[in-house]
Amino acid sequence: MSQTLSLTTGGPALPHSRRLLRAVAVLACLPYLALKTAWVAGSHVGVPAGSPLLDHPTGMVVANVLTILMDCAVIVLVLLLTRPWGLRVPAWVLTPPMWVATGLLAPIMTGYPLQLLVRALGGSTAGTAGGEDEPFLHEWVFALVYTGFIVQGLALGMLFVLYARDRWGRLWRGRMGDLPVGLPGTAQRVTAVVAAVLALFPLTLRLVWAAGGTTGLSAGLVAERGSDFHVLESLYVVFLLTAVTGGALLAFGRGLVLPVRVPLALAGIGSGAVACWGGWMTMAALVTGGESADRPTLLMLLAYAGQMIVGLLVATVGARFLAARSAGAVKPPVT
Repeated sequence: MSQTLSLTTGGPALPHSRRLLRAVAVLACLPYLALKTAWVAGSHVGVPAGSPLLDHPTGMVVANVLTILMDCAVIVLVLLLTRPWGLRVPAWVLTPPMWVATGLLAPIMTGYPLQLLVRALGGSTAGTAGGEDEPFLHEWVFALVYTGFIVQGLALGMLFVLYARDRWGRLWRGRMGDLPVGLPGTAQRVTAVVAAVLALFPLTLRLVWAAGGTTGLSAGLVAERGSDFHVLESLYVVFLLTAVTGGALLAFGRGLVLPVRVPLALAGIGSGAVACWGGWMTMAALVTGGESADRPTLLMLLAYAGQMIVGLLVATVGARFLAARSAGAVKPPVT
């Protein structure tokens, strides 16, 4: 509470730890922004001569401009979390972009280190049908960009936890067993059940793909699979399970000896990861041309769209849970 007062009344300066996190987060964005800006300006630095990216120059420019704006949004979020005016921003303005940032960064923060570990143990980045002959980008680009994303994610995440603790800490205090009557409500339970049922389809396909199956995969993707592909598919399985578990605990966990922050974290991170990456892959599949063998199949599109819907439903459960706690709208027990 004292920290909140210092930010709003012009009292003591922002703690050194938060200033340091802010600087680290902003600096971590700069290499990515510089690289993307160079590509928009026409440079091919880091892009091999045979890269498929060069086959779609207009699409590459549009995608690069979009991702530049997204990374600039991270800088805005960092400032919002550390400047006095940030405490006056309505929750409905802050939480959606923060949820999107968390959802996009979480799989990268976990997936890239795991991919490097699997490669070190003998895994391959791609299959045998040309993935090594025509690389997408030079390897140093992935190292630079993903390292920056990991640093961004860590710094942004810590800043948000500190900010949210000061502003909304009361909403996740206590245990699920201490929840009052009327929370969670019937609508949350129904939504959580629908999310769990809908998750079965993308979860099954992701499990099959992670285990080496090819059902529903395009011919091009089958040929290009490597250890990186299997790591990512396994992670999508984990994030789907995380999202559904978090939603179920929020909806049906009343009475459990479990801190409220645990299901909230599971639902928030899991729903963001599956919804945002499901939406991103759906959008990319719909706007990308190329050879017919490389185009996503109907089952792939349904899996992407399905996990996006699951993530949105679980996020709805979490949002309604927090809104109910914030409003104190709790029904009295029936006698």
